[in-house]
Parts: sequence; structure tokens; C-alpha cells
Amino acid sequence: MIRLVLIMMFLATGLAAQEAEPPMTYERLGKIIFALDPDAQPQGPGFEFTVSDVPVLVITDTNADRMRAMVAIRSAEELSNQDLQRMMQANFDSTLDARYAIANGTLWATYIHPLSSLEKDQLISGLAQTVNIANTYGTLYSGGAAEFGGGDSHDLQRELIEDLLKKGEEI
Repeated sequence: MIRLVLIMMFLATGLAAQEAEPPMTYERLGKIIFALDPDAQPQGPGFEFTVSDVPVLVITDTNADRMRAMVAIRSAEELSNQDLQRMMQANFDSTLDARYAIANGTLWATYIHPLSSLEKDQLISGLAQTVNIANTYGTLYSGGAAEFGGGDSHDLQRELIEDLLKKGEEI
């Protein structure tokens, strides 16, 4: 019986290894990006392309085994404390794998992941979440899927719904 269990474990491991995706490389990343946007442009260690009319920049660093997808949202110079707090709340519970970040005077939507272990579906989901948080900045601050929970976003989003419902009562 133990021998059968060991054989089944060995077979399951072998099947899982066969089903695993190859490591992500710059070249493989490029193939996926060009499938998403045939007009994508290689730019040094990355790519510039468009997702749902939103310009996206992906940068790779193979020495550090990192990949970063970015969407510029606006200048960060005049962000209020309320804006900053709301983005940090969203980073906790509603942006999912994407994040708001500030660099070089710009507010960004970002998705950062180790390059070699990045799977195709993770990349596509991360790109969608990055575009979603850029598009929902100032409103829902959402990656576009379920929220993690336990944070402030749900109540704040519910408050928006309640406010709209109240306004709609008069119609």
C-alpha cells in the first residue's frame, strides 16, 4: 500500500512538472505582450503597449529577476493627504496584486513580480488589475475583482452606493 501511495505521488509530481509553464523570460514576455497588443513596441529592457486604450510600460531586470508593469496616472505633486490615505487603504484591500506608487513626481499604478516564476495568466491578470486601478483612481480604487476584505474600501464603496441611491430617490 505504501508503495502504491509513493508511486501515485511520483506520478502526480511528474504530471505537475509536465504541466508547469516554462520560466518567464524577456522573449516569452514579449510574445505574450504582442499577443495582447500587436502594436507593442520593445523599449530597452521592456515594452510599451496599450491595454483598453491605456498606455502600459513593462520593464524587466533579468539580473534581479524582476518585472514591473506601470501605468502613469497623474502628477503626484498636488496629492492631498486624503488622496494618499485612500490609496493606502485600497492597497490593503481592493487593488489586489496591483499597487499605487509614487516615483519621480508621478503617481503610478504598478504590478511587480519576480520574472522567472511569472506565469502567463498571472501576467495578464496583473496587467488588467494595473489598468483597472489606474482607471478607478479617484472613484473605486479597485483592481476589478473581489476585495481582500478587512479593510476600509468596502464601507467607503458602500457609502458611495448609498449616496447615489439617496440621490436617485428623488427621480
